[in-house]
Amino acid sequence: MLKKQTNPNYLFLLNFKHTILLLEDETDSAELLSGFLEMDGFNLKVASNGKEALDIINENAAGIDLAILDIMVPEINGIEVCKFIRNHPVIRDIPVIFLTAKDQENDEIFGLEAGADDYISKPASFKLISTRIKTLLRRQVDRGTGWVHVGNIYLDLGNKQVWRNNNAVDLTNTEFILLKTMAESPNRVFTRQELLETITDEDKFVFDRTVDVHIKNLRIKLGSDGEVVKTYRGTGYGINRELIGS
Repeated sequence: MLKKQTNPNYLFLLNFKHTILLLEDETDSAELLSGFLEMDGFNLKVASNGKEALDIINENAAGIDLAILDIMVPEINGIEVCKFIRNHPVIRDIPVIFLTAKDQENDEIFGLEAGADDYISKPASFKLISTRIKTLLRRQVDRGTGWVHVGNIYLDLGNKQVWRNNNAVDLTNTEFILLKTMAESPNRVFTRQELLETITDEDKFVFDRTVDVHIKNLRIKLGSDGEVVKTYRGTGYGINRELIGS
């Protein structure tokens, strides 16, 4: 029987007043959204262009818990700011959301490939944005407790064990690493090369299609839940967000 242990600091972390970096060049939109989020219990640091966002990061990196980025902003665009965050030694693992008027599928995939955790097309309700923020922050807390889950699948990170419908799933270490990598960033699309790099130390002899073989075996072992791992044609693999309701 699967029992998820609760970290004694879990509720404290959930109720902690998080600080959000908001990059938005439309003044009215920035004021309205930041005002709503502040009333919803968040602290906000607002930047109107990419350079200002980088300045805020350089001055307050340790205090930023999540970033919401528009893509089309002056000076430095949101994609580059996201890449900067992902290469930053302090905040490289914080959740990043793209909130942008660019809504083509290719734009979304490009944004997620840049390292974002989620992508919201404008216009979007403030309630939806707040819900997405809380979902990503909750996942951060779950990681701290040693558990990650997608759909019916739970990963016990400490014991490297996977559970499906209360039953243990027997995965190889490599399969576990691949699933863990995707589950911890369920809105990202990973290239084969990125996934290969996560298992290089586990597989000393890796080939171009090594990931494909491991993914195939992983899906088989997950049974009817195997489709939670989605193939993104021409890109790579990631979690199927349609199945987990992200």
